Amino acid sequence: MALELDSKYDHKSVEKKWLQVWEEAEAFRPEFTAAENPDADQNPFCIVIPPPNVTGDLHVGHALDQTVQDVLTRTARKQGRSALWLPGMDHAGIAVQVRVEKNLQAEGTNRHELGREKFLERVWDWKHQSGGAIKGQQRLMGFSLDWSRERFTMDEGLSKAVRKVFVDLYNEGLIYRDTRMVNWDPVAHTVLSDLEVEYDENYKGELYSFAYPLSEAIQTDAGEVKEIVVATTRPETMLGDTAIAVHPKDPRYKALIGKSVDHPLLPGRKIPIIGDDILVDMEFGTGAVKVTPAHDMNDYETGKRHDLEFITIFDESARINENGGKFEGQDRYQARKSIKAALAELGLDRGTEDHMMSVGKSQRSSAIVEPIVSTQWFAKAKVLAEPAIKAVESGEVEFVPKTWENTYFRWMREIRDWCISRQLWWGHRIPAWYGPDGHLFVADNEGEAQAAAEKHYGKSVELTQDEDVLDTWFSSGLWPFSTMGWPDQTEDLKRYYPTSVLVTGFDIIFFWVARMMMLGLHFMKEPPFKQIYIHGLLRDENGQKMSKTKGNVVDPLEAVEKYGADAFRFFLMATLAEGKDSSYSEQRLKGYQNFANKIWNSSRFVLMNLPEGFEPQPDKLLAFAAQVEGGESGFQLEAEDWWILSELRETVQETERTLAEYKFHIATDRVYTFAWRLFCDWYIEFIKPRIFGKAGEESAEAARQTVFYVLRNMLGLLNPFMPFLTEELYEYLGQFQKPQTKNEKLLISADWPTTPALPAAGQGPTKSLQLLQEVINATRTIRSEMGIAPDQKVKIVIRTTHAGLAQVSGDKALAIERLAKTEGIRVEEKYESGKFDAMETFSEGEVYLPLEGVLDIEKETKRLQGELKKLKGVQTGIDKKLSSDGFRQNAPPEVIEKEKQKLSEITDKVAAIQTALKRFSA
Repeated sequence: MALELDSKYDHKSVEKKWLQVWEEAEAFRPEFTAAENPDADQNPFCIVIPPPNVTGDLHVGHALDQTVQDVLTRTARKQGRSALWLPGMDHAGIAVQVRVEKNLQAEGTNRHELGREKFLERVWDWKHQSGGAIKGQQRLMGFSLDWSRERFTMDEGLSKAVRKVFVDLYNEGLIYRDTRMVNWDPVAHTVLSDLEVEYDENYKGELYSFAYPLSEAIQTDAGEVKEIVVATTRPETMLGDTAIAVHPKDPRYKALIGKSVDHPLLPGRKIPIIGDDILVDMEFGTGAVKVTPAHDMNDYETGKRHDLEFITIFDESARINENGGKFEGQDRYQARKSIKAALAELGLDRGTEDHMMSVGKSQRSSAIVEPIVSTQWFAKAKVLAEPAIKAVESGEVEFVPKTWENTYFRWMREIRDWCISRQLWWGHRIPAWYGPDGHLFVADNEGEAQAAAEKHYGKSVELTQDEDVLDTWFSSGLWPFSTMGWPDQTEDLKRYYPTSVLVTGFDIIFFWVARMMMLGLHFMKEPPFKQIYIHGLLRDENGQKMSKTKGNVVDPLEAVEKYGADAFRFFLMATLAEGKDSSYSEQRLKGYQNFANKIWNSSRFVLMNLPEGFEPQPDKLLAFAAQVEGGESGFQLEAEDWWILSELRETVQETERTLAEYKFHIATDRVYTFAWRLFCDWYIEFIKPRIFGKAGEESAEAARQTVFYVLRNMLGLLNPFMPFLTEELYEYLGQFQKPQTKNEKLLISADWPTTPALPAAGQGPTKSLQLLQEVINATRTIRSEMGIAPDQKVKIVIRTTHAGLAQVSGDKALAIERLAKTEGIRVEEKYESGKFDAMETFSEGEVYLPLEGVLDIEKETKRLQGELKKLKGVQTGIDKKLSSDGFRQNAPPEVIEKEKQKLSEITDKVAAIQTALKRFSA
């Protein structure tokens, strides 16, 4: 009894089924496939996932990024390599702390009331409740992550690695503590690195001018001066002004240098007027600049040059502190209004104008950052960056596309020291302790710090641990080796480090890629990966970047629910062109759902037409591979069999090559074309008469053996992209071809398709079959352009000197009748076309379709005139090329000969069309 599949592919039930099967079999572990492959560890493959934030959901960026990684891992696994895709999540210090603090605020409390220990208990509770969401979503996408090796950046093992790195770098002098200007997030209440500040270059602000009254009037050549006018975009910072700067060569102000002004809102504070040719541009504004060293990056450097006082005026929430006099307690924006009103009341307001400016915003909270002077921990990034630069310069690490190297080099060569401390409680606490006099002890744990303190003080003393934690990127910078057990020398570390490739978006080259390169090279003495594949963004259908504020975000899980994980995965890869962003397309996604259904239906046809007791015999089918050239297989293959085997071999090779080069859109296009166009639309249609027994049992069996072999290999090619559908169909095939090994039981672990080269005996029929397809397409074109009804049978004449085409046309008459809706075929070397013949050219001749009684001569004349014009354009182009001295002198002889041959073919076609047009005009 024939095997019968459901009439429609149900992606939901299939996806649920195979998730369970794979996970119960532990098929995602490298040990699953390596157990039967002694060479698996000779060329291991490893990707560590860019750890998504524990706060997050699977968004389109994750879906794209992780589908790429899964396709690469599944391909490597099928190629017999020990393939590990290592999962994990990042603790996302700022994001998680802000989230939990909001929850506490809703309860009427805060972290300070709870205390550090209780607060961290609440964070861990939240992590356990909410942190598994993205894992479940990754499973729904079919991502083959080895969940047995899942890591979290706050695991004890990873925490151990973080402490060791900090202590070692400190002891090497590459981590230090210093007081300097930093970026402060007044919402998250922590310092940020430069990279965590995003700049709004078109922020609409104002330039506000006001006058500082001089402490005493000054007589100048221009007369008596009683005030000096300055302009600022942040009037509230005048509470922290400790100088007025002018250019030392500015004649307007030379006499004022060394004098002072009185602070109009803070009685008793005198502010000196200084000369500074670095800060001040004489041509800009009034030529006088207020200096707030504690709250402006440029002013900070000016303050250091002139030994100015640094007055901090904000608390951690950017409210005015005790240094702001009567404005204490006001939010910075409220203070701005109050100060402008106070200055106006004193008659010191000198006007306001609109001003477009660049404003830094926290990437974490979106708050406008506040520059402040603070004591923080820093890493000497420039020293760490040097080996990381050389690794890419030497080619030891390769960026794909290569153009991203320039971005990497530009940032790495201009790198500044990395502020690694954060004023949070959630994260890796800095392993530093302070003695009673502030002496610092950096150690792996408190016990070691206590021992060092006793040695230093000569007695036991009480130590206080640093309150800060490390930047999240510090721990994730160790990800490629800390996740494998470092600092212990584990088997995974020996086998999988360095990893094969890092797959990520361009937006974290600085945040993450650079940090992993620096820390990996420093501690492992090898770069963490061999290649860095940088992909573009998935934009909306209008090419806009997706964002929640724009309301154009696509939920990948909704797409999976509606169209299936396989269709969505294939869509993501098919749109992923090299070095470019891609665009979401509902219509295209629906097209790939249709593609999944097409494969299902074609497979269903094959399986339904395999007789009970059918035994696949691939060795016998491919016997030609071991025979001398010209030999035949154990089955009597026909033209379409030779052709599809040839196309399969080319598709396997092309897919393997393009995947290795990260050309995913080309790989998917090739597989798609083979599966839909070549296998489903052509090959199956050609063999239907044979399958139905119209050409005898010997022909039918050869067709069954070939179609089974090709389908099985085609599913293997599709499997990395569409794992659910292909695994389901492979299971059905397994009812005929029983698996010989454990790995063969599942398609996920079955070998990557390999096909032998065809002997010369198969090349002729292959070429003939390709020509026959051209003939059928030409016939379809004529029918379409002439408006012939689909059910109307026509006669055709094929004019060709190709002997193989003449033979295959006769052999495949039944298939041609079905595919081209013909009722008679003649093949002639010479043919005098009739007055009512429609004609279409193909590469080895012409197809004529006698249409007496149905032909619209005027319409056909216009069509041929259009074809003639197009061919003459090509003819002229080739003529010019062959007439060019440069082409004749520089092109290889075979290229020149090929162009001459092309010209000859076109000339013949032009002559044929001109003859037909003459007949129509007769």
